[in-house]
Amino acid sequence: MTTGRIICAGLGPGDPDLISVRSDRAIRAAKHVAYFRKPGRQGQARRIVDGMLLPDAVELPMEYPVTTELPFDSAEYNDLLSAFYDDWAARLEGMARAGQDVVVLCEGDPFFYGSFMHLYVRLKNVVPVDVIPGIPGMVGCWNASGQPITWGDDVLTVLMGTLPEEDLVHHMQASDALAIMKTGRNLPRVRRALEAAGRLGDAWLVERGTMPNQRLVRLQDVDAADCPYFAIVLVHGHGRRPVAGGEE
Repeated sequence: MTTGRIICAGLGPGDPDLISVRSDRAIRAAKHVAYFRKPGRQGQARRIVDGMLLPDAVELPMEYPVTTELPFDSAEYNDLLSAFYDDWAARLEGMARAGQDVVVLCEGDPFFYGSFMHLYVRLKNVVPVDVIPGIPGMVGCWNASGQPITWGDDVLTVLMGTLPEEDLVHHMQASDALAIMKTGRNLPRVRRALEAAGRLGDAWLVERGTMPNQRLVRLQDVDAADCPYFAIVLVHGHGRRPVAGGEE
């Protein structure tokens, strides 16, 4: 029997119109569709493809055993997630060996902090795996902000809000433009670090960028208790460029 394929479709930042043509074709033709989600939730990836799946497509929700309930750097967290990825890699391998193609949905770009990476490293040398690139979420967010994230020779640094506060301050001071991911409950730490680095006044919070309920607001105007999960913090660069007429 011919071995099936695992096809990871990058979905882009959230707006279904920003899904690539190749991912769109794969999703609409898929007979088996897998996607990550929290238990009891539809899941953001599944929400993006509403109305695109075949009526008889078999859905495979991959429910995380833990998200924010445990410290991400704890041994228990690592053990739970490792077993979760091992289990789903084995399931997908079994389906592929049975000749079935499975499309795995991935928000943003699969190779840019995506959960699929953990399945990819387990499957890539075992069964055929295709990865379809997607527009990273942060790209959709800085386009939603209506201003370029970098100019000329600006240096852009991508940071995780999970980093220690002193590390965040160091990187924030050393870079021209910033994209800070994994905010959520880490947002107060990110805010303190930006203030210590003298960058808070230039920081923007973009929640659900490119989606109908998008919110764009200066971070310094956000209540300290407001820590949206699906959000990114941006600091735009102001580097070298020809000055346009009337520009200051």
